[in-house]
This record gives sequence, structure tokens and C-alpha cells, in this order.
Amino acid sequence: MFKLSMLAAAALALTGCASIAGQKMQPMTVMTVHDNQEVAGIGCTLTNDEGSWFLTSPGSVTVHKSTGDLAITCKKDALAGNAMIVSKSNTAVWGNILIGGGIGYIIDRNTGAGFDYPNTVTIMLRQLGDKPAAPAPAPVATAQPDAVVATAK
Repeated sequence: MFKLSMLAAAALALTGCASIAGQKMQPMTVMTVHDNQEVAGIGCTLTNDEGSWFLTSPGSVTVHKSTGDLAITCKKDALAGNAMIVSKSNTAVWGNILIGGGIGYIIDRNTGAGFDYPNTVTIMLRQLGDKPAAPAPAPVATAQPDAVVATAK
């Protein structure tokens, strides 16, 4: 009985590893591009179910991670662009599931520690009044697998 209690206590202690080691906050960089040229000085708002953050592009901000998607809206004068960035589970959450089962996953899901957004996002701007561009195919990862390029809607 004692061994079973110790085993249960050890398993319970290990379920928090990803949550304890994982971060609930994540730095993100946003760049804005119009006509294949980077445009500086664009105000951007990043919003998920944990809050809203503001930056001027190109720039970085630390966001609270979440299982929910991150909406990015950038605008200045006659230029605007937006994107919806998908939150994806990171390796810590899978380790937590394997070691601790459902308890660790629930903790990581509730705190956002088991999920990540891309580190770098490029927002494609359009001139206001222009028709939105046709949906672009999904970006192909090249040199920066954690970067996302989003087209204006």
C-alpha cells in the first residue's frame, strides 16, 4: 500500500512538469509588409481570450499564451491588414500527457503553458478601399519554421 501511495504521489508530482517548466507568456515579433516592402510605424493589436496587447511594427510584445487563436489587426492611415494565428500544442503538453495523463493536460490547457504561437508573424497590408486579395495558399515553411506570413483580409 505504501509503494502504491508513493507511486501515485510521484506521478502526481510529475504531471506538473510542463506547467512548471513551461511558460505562460510568449514573446512575439510582428512585421508589416506592403507591396513587398517592410513598412514601419504601423499600429497593431494582438488579442486572444487572455487579453489584448499593442505594438508598433516592426516590434515585439509578450502575450499570454492560450489554447485560443490570436487575432492580429494592424492599421495606419490608408494601410490595414489582419490575421488569425492558430495556437498549437507544444512538446511539453505531450510529455505531460504521457507522464501524468489527463491532469497535466488540463493544467496546461487552462494556463496556456502547453500551447504556442509562432515567434514571428508578418502581416501583409493592403490599401484601404482595395478589394481583399483572394485567399492565399497556406505559407510554406522555409528558413524560419516558426514564422508565419499572413495576408490581409
